[in-house]
Amino acid sequence: MLVTMKELLIKAEKENFAIGAFSVGNMEMVMGVLRAAEELNTPVILQIAEKRLGSSPLELMAPMMVSAAKNANVQVAVHLDHGLTLDCIKKALAHGFTSVMLDCSLKPLNENIEITKEVVKLAREYGTTVEAELGVVGGNEGDSEEHIITCTDPETAKHFCKKTGIDALAVAIGNAHGNYPVLPQLRFDVLEEIHNLTDIPLVLHGGTGITAEMFRRAISLGIRKINIATASFDALTASAKEYLSDGENYFTLSEKMIQGVYHNVTKHINIFNNKEI
Repeated sequence: MLVTMKELLIKAEKENFAIGAFSVGNMEMVMGVLRAAEELNTPVILQIAEKRLGSSPLELMAPMMVSAAKNANVQVAVHLDHGLTLDCIKKALAHGFTSVMLDCSLKPLNENIEITKEVVKLAREYGTTVEAELGVVGGNEGDSEEHIITCTDPETAKHFCKKTGIDALAVAIGNAHGNYPVLPQLRFDVLEEIHNLTDIPLVLHGGTGITAEMFRRAISLGIRKINIATASFDALTASAKEYLSDGENYFTLSEKMIQGVYHNVTKHINIFNNKEI
C-alpha cells in the first residue's frame, strides 16, 4: 500500500521504533526490500538518491518503485533521497513519490531555509512529505567528494524547523555515508538536545556499519527514519559474486541478488523494530 512518509513517521513515533529507508537501484533490490517487509509485516521506505540516477534512471525506477509500493501487502512510502535540484524534485512528485528531500545542507543557512521552504510549498500541492538536512553528514553521497562531518547545532535546528515547516529533519551527529573505516562515535548528547528542542521526527543517514546498540539508543532519542544504502548494495554484489563463482543462469542469479538484499533488510528491520536478530 502506497502511503506518505509522514504517515509512517507518525506510526513510528507512537510505537517508539524507526522506519527503515532502503535505497534501491534495480528490480532485485526493490523485490528484496519488499519481501523482507512483507514477511515481517513492517512498513518500509523505498528510496533513491539523485546521484544514483545516472545508473538507475528515474523514468525507469520511479514507475517500478511506485507500482511495487501500491501492490505491497504492507505500507510503503517512496522517497527521493538527497535531491540536488528542484527539477528532480518536480519529476519525482510527478511520478508519484510520496516523499522528497532537497539536500541544501552545504549551503548557507538562510539559503537552505529559503530553498527548503520552496520545496515544502511545492510538495504540499501533492500532499507529500518533506525531509531536509542540517549540518554535514560525512562521507559522500554517490560522488567522489568527501564531506567532513559538521554536527547539527540544536538551536539552529529549532529555528530551521520552525521557519521551513518540514516534516522530518536529517541530523549530523558523527554519522557518515558509505562504509565506516572505524566505528563512528555518535554524539548522542547532541541528538538528545535536538530531540528536546524540536517537535519533529529525526532522520539518521549513513546507517551502514552502525551497531544495533547504537541504533536503539538513537531511536530512544527521537530517530524515526534510518537510511540504509551501502549495506544493501554490498549485499547484492556479494550474493552475485558468490553465485557467479560457479553459476551462469540469469534467473538463479536474479534470485540470489534478491536474497542478498532480503537478508540485509531483514536484519535491519529487526533492529529498528527493537527485536533481536
